Amino acid sequence: MPTLLDQLRRLTTVVADTGELPAILTYQPDDATTNPSLILKAVSHPDYAPLLERVMEEARAAHSEHNKQIACAADRLIVAIGCEVLKHIPGRISTEVDARLSFDTEATVAKARRLIRLYAEQGIPASRVLIKIASTWEGIRAAEQLEREGIACNLTLLFSFAQARACAEASVTLISPFVGRILDWYKAKTGEEYAPEQDPGVLSVRAIYRYYKRHDYPTVVMGASFRSAGEVLALAGCDRLTISPPLLKALAEESGVLEAKLVDDGVRDERPARMSENEFRWQHNQDAMATEKLAEGIRLFAADQEKLEQLLASRLG
Repeated sequence: MPTLLDQLRRLTTVVADTGELPAILTYQPDDATTNPSLILKAVSHPDYAPLLERVMEEARAAHSEHNKQIACAADRLIVAIGCEVLKHIPGRISTEVDARLSFDTEATVAKARRLIRLYAEQGIPASRVLIKIASTWEGIRAAEQLEREGIACNLTLLFSFAQARACAEASVTLISPFVGRILDWYKAKTGEEYAPEQDPGVLSVRAIYRYYKRHDYPTVVMGASFRSAGEVLALAGCDRLTISPPLLKALAEESGVLEAKLVDDGVRDERPARMSENEFRWQHNQDAMATEKLAEGIRLFAADQEKLEQLLASRLG
């Protein structure tokens, strides 16, 4: 019998939630996603030692000022890791904008353009890159502008239905609802355990998926941040699922019958009027889980970005 991972591939595009080459070579995903936390983990792997040294040399050659060398090295490093990953997958790499820019539309747009330019210098077209941006109001507006320029975006740290709706209305390419972090919040608040079919993160993604299909939004739904294989399997049939190496391993080692949990029924309704900024902020604010987890997620990614820069600073001398 085919493994659960093999069966999942028939229903959903499987994405690796890692920048580590051994896992990508083992599980052969279509796409891959990275973030500051994953980059920080990946860069400690021996495979990336020569690449890290090359980035240091490029940063020193480009700038004489230490702070500019650090910023340059950080951008070049995440792009260099993205380029390495792209050698081994047929699809796209998701590369994240600095989380500290999450509330600055203009700075987010500028950083995204820079990352795309750095990829272009390595011969990688924009069509193979998704720029990851936090799903704040400012981030969504930046993504809307970038999409008009032909730069595809992955809106991450998505927890509320308001965020999902605003992203679709902005015509972003893809969203990443954080399934496991939603579950974390509810478990902490209630002290209860949740089976996959009652998992609040799973139910959130299912609702977003149905809404997008019913209103004919082309934005791709990619479940992310899973805590168990059960959560992954409960979303079989979702457009895409980005899965960590340990869960890919678990799915590759198990067999059984897997049926689609998400299916487009083909029914279509008229789209509602576009949300205003006030409506977005109020509706998102009314979701305590989403408000807390978005703020926490931005802080954590920003902290890992700073750790990465500290590592680069120590190497630059």
